Amino acid sequence: MTALLDCVRRFIRQHDLIRPDTRVLAAVSGGSDSVALAHVLRDLAAAGDLTLAGLVHFNHQLRASAVDDERRAADVARSLNVPILVDRGDVAARARQERRSIEDAARASRYECFERARVEAGADVVALGHTRDDQAETVLLRLVRGAGPRGLAGMHPRHGRIVRPLLDCRRGDLREWLAARQIPFVEDESNADVSIPRNRVRAELLPLLETRFNPGVVDVLADEAELAREVWAWMEAECERFGSELDVARLRAAPPALARLVVWRALNAASGGRPIAFTPVDAALRLLEHTDAAVDLPGQHVQRIGPRIVLTPRDPNAGPALTRKIDTLFHYPLSIPGEVLLPEIACVVSAETCTGDPGSATPGSGRQALVRRDLCGESLVVRNRRPGDRFQPIGLGGRKKLQDVFVDRKLARADRDGVPIVVDTTDRIVWVAGYGIDEAFRVTDPMQGVIILKIRQAG
Repeated sequence: MTALLDCVRRFIRQHDLIRPDTRVLAAVSGGSDSVALAHVLRDLAAAGDLTLAGLVHFNHQLRASAVDDERRAADVARSLNVPILVDRGDVAARARQERRSIEDAARASRYECFERARVEAGADVVALGHTRDDQAETVLLRLVRGAGPRGLAGMHPRHGRIVRPLLDCRRGDLREWLAARQIPFVEDESNADVSIPRNRVRAELLPLLETRFNPGVVDVLADEAELAREVWAWMEAECERFGSELDVARLRAAPPALARLVVWRALNAASGGRPIAFTPVDAALRLLEHTDAAVDLPGQHVQRIGPRIVLTPRDPNAGPALTRKIDTLFHYPLSIPGEVLLPEIACVVSAETCTGDPGSATPGSGRQALVRRDLCGESLVVRNRRPGDRFQPIGLGGRKKLQDVFVDRKLARADRDGVPIVVDTTDRIVWVAGYGIDEAFRVTDPMQGVIILKIRQAG
């Protein structure tokens, strides 16, 4: 039993997470990891390694059994003879109001609760029960979505007032430790919902990797996250030496990864809070090779002027153009929900799930379209036209060449490659932005699952 405590103690000291005079508030959901966290911290407090200020529990109100989780967290607090702060929030309502995923809204609500509780309890930090298994899942999730060293670094042992003292422990070891001490915990039935990406990674992808490729893949991924954190820390330190100006000569002389980070940070600082991904950075870096060239990116106009790259904020009230002359093909995945930047035409296409009545269906001839959720799969793709593209506009009664649709609408030939087209993973056209959806994806029942597709000007 002492081996687990020694492991946690070493990790805490290695990353200077907690000191003997640190007041710690433990976040407890009622599951095995968080219950183990509370008991481990109580034992460390008894040994003089820290002060346990109490527990905090957030009820997301997403499941009928959430009240049982809340009750279990209170039982843990009573068993440890420490106070508990409980908060509740309507996460589903927040997700709808703020047009964000349930997972994202839940995370934001949870962390806001933790900070309020930390202040109320007079604690220095809030401890979370994330494990090496959670770290491996995070790395895989970010890898499949696309991430560099910053994303592949996974969860950090410390992030502001949040600490993760169990990040070097395996989930199975924690459960064995609880079983040996006959400490009960609850199983969150939502963990079985594989429509949630993290649960799908946990239930399907990781077991496949463990059985077919490497039984130690969890430890490998967790170790890779540690290496990525070290690389990221070094890159950030080097980035600080560049200052605020984007000097072309210095950027061209820098290692490519460092130049990319310098440009990424500059674009983020000037984007007005809009996220900057790989593609905009790549577009800005191409300006290093072209004198007096320019590109429109989220929230800003980026231009090469002599020896410098200059960022100029753009008017956020400018309306989106649905077409723009371009010279290249584009093809970008679109998550559901999610959004994707199309730097070639300076537009953003988004997909939002609609759980209530979507109102009047729209044929998609403007900047928004409602389409059937059940036919779209787990993701979509946004691209421009390809030879042979066909779809069935609503009310036509048959399929038609996309080229003929453009001709009928008197769209100039030079502008046709700049029209975003949303397709499913089989390359079947769902929406020709501004020109209509395919009849097959038409919403005929207001209570059907619905996706709202939108296009707006980037920035």
